[in-house]
Amino acid sequence: MNQPDDMVPIPGGEFAMGSDRHYPDEGPVQRVHVDGFRMDPYPVTNRQFAAFVAETGFVTLAEEPPDPDLYPGAPPENLVPGSMVFVMSPGPVDLRNYANWWAWTPGAQWRHPTGPGSDLTGLDDHPVVHVCHRDAAAYAEWAGRALPSEAEWEFAARGGLDGAEFTWGDDDPQETEPVANTWQGGFPFENTEVDGWTRTSPVGSFPPNGYGMYDMAGNVWEWTDDWYARERPVTEGGGACCSPAGRGGSLEGSLDSLMADIPIPRKVVKGGSHLCTPQYCFRYRPAARQPEMIDTGMSHIGFRTIIRN
Repeated sequence: MNQPDDMVPIPGGEFAMGSDRHYPDEGPVQRVHVDGFRMDPYPVTNRQFAAFVAETGFVTLAEEPPDPDLYPGAPPENLVPGSMVFVMSPGPVDLRNYANWWAWTPGAQWRHPTGPGSDLTGLDDHPVVHVCHRDAAAYAEWAGRALPSEAEWEFAARGGLDGAEFTWGDDDPQETEPVANTWQGGFPFENTEVDGWTRTSPVGSFPPNGYGMYDMAGNVWEWTDDWYARERPVTEGGGACCSPAGRGGSLEGSLDSLMADIPIPRKVVKGGSHLCTPQYCFRYRPAARQPEMIDTGMSHIGFRTIIRN
């Protein structure tokens, strides 16, 4: 586990949060202020999470059977411990249907990232995955830390490049000379591995940003502690917000109106993952964001922690 002295100091300041050039929920761009904090330079790894579990006996949500009351109509065979695992398709598919590459996999969990036949051999320094928000928050509490707000995460990801498209600047070299773990080739059926990886990569495999933060683009999505809101509040006059949670939503507002029968709140995840590509999920950018149900751990979602000054 990183000790506090190993965490990266992030200076407080004001920055342009969001983007008006891509997905609607990234806007409007707004000046936001965050106070200084310290942040893990890498996502939490399997080695670190294993130390937490060994000391506390913690059991992740993916290791428990789902509550049938939360999933009305779910087939009984799905109401067993498990998680969602990316499965490469045999050829081109309809990108409007994520079921073409995501599979509910009984037995998948952080120790078995692609299912019961897999283990963590060679993955000690890869990001832990299949952790839901509750799991990440429990680790953070054990470590004497917290999960970042969306604003804190985005400020750290920008590395001082206020308004830049990516954590490294405005050019996108991912198809030719990658500087992050994302998808190259035809998604989701062909990965040319120009970056060297199809799934997760060891943390720190690519260059850091200007603050010395690694993997703030690609590799795994990362939990924040903000409730998701598709339309985020604009401060009066467009001025700076006053707190790290300045653009957060509410639990009630985070519910997906298209899934009224499954009233599970959603938090914001940031950073994109190894599955992101301009073809489908162009989200390996600081401004990018996505809602995730708080009970969901998948094979491309991890987290990192902070200590506020």
